[in-house]
Parts: sequence; C-alpha cells; structure tokens
Amino acid sequence: MDDRITIIEGPPPVFETVNQGWVFGLQDSATMGDIAMTRLRTFNGPALVERCYRTWHEKEPMYLEFRDPDGLERTVPIVAARFQDSEEGQMIILWVRLADDEIELELGYGDDFDDDFGEDPGFQE
Repeated sequence: MDDRITIIEGPPPVFETVNQGWVFGLQDSATMGDIAMTRLRTFNGPALVERCYRTWHEKEPMYLEFRDPDGLERTVPIVAARFQDSEEGQMIILWVRLADDEIELELGYGDDFDDDFGEDPGFQE
C-alpha cells in the first residue's frame, strides 16, 4: 500500500513530543492531539519521503503502521517527513499526530539527581 509506511521488524517507535514553532502549523485537525517525532532507520529514506509527498499531493493521508509493546497493530497519521544520512545509515524522521488518549507522559530524572539534590555549591546561608 502506498498510503502507509510499515515497520516490519524491530521495536515499536519511540515518539518524542515536539515544541518547535513550525510544528504548530501542522495541527489543522478537528480532533485535538499532539505532534510527536520519531526517528527510524531505513534502507531507502528518499523513496519513503517521496512516497509521502506523492500521497499528500493527491490530498490523501499517509500513515505509520507498527506494533505497539503489547503486539497490537497501530496506525498514526504522518504529517511531515524527511530523511538524513547518518553514520549508522539512512534515517527517516517522521512527525505524526497522536490523539490525546494515545499520549503517555514519561517523567524521568538522570542518575545524578539524588546525588546532587540539596548540594548547590552556589547556595550560601
């Protein structure tokens, strides 16, 4: 199918929320949601980006299809795409629209958080 990019093998994609100004222009949907970005390794990034552009030019949606950690098949709409070469090979960067109920917020702290807590060298009493 030309209207989707499918992840055949490997772990589910990791989505990162994006707070860049130009991304807000992509939120032209009747449903609320956030734009997230994911980076995927690929063998032919330019062809995948070209497939996205052709589909969008025909005023059709493009989707990312993958299996979630539970093994369920999921699709999310792709709203922007580009590729880049890296030392590991070609990467495709996809910006997707996630519905509010699909968004999980993960908070984490670095390993050194507990070590530095309360020990501000610039703090004087």
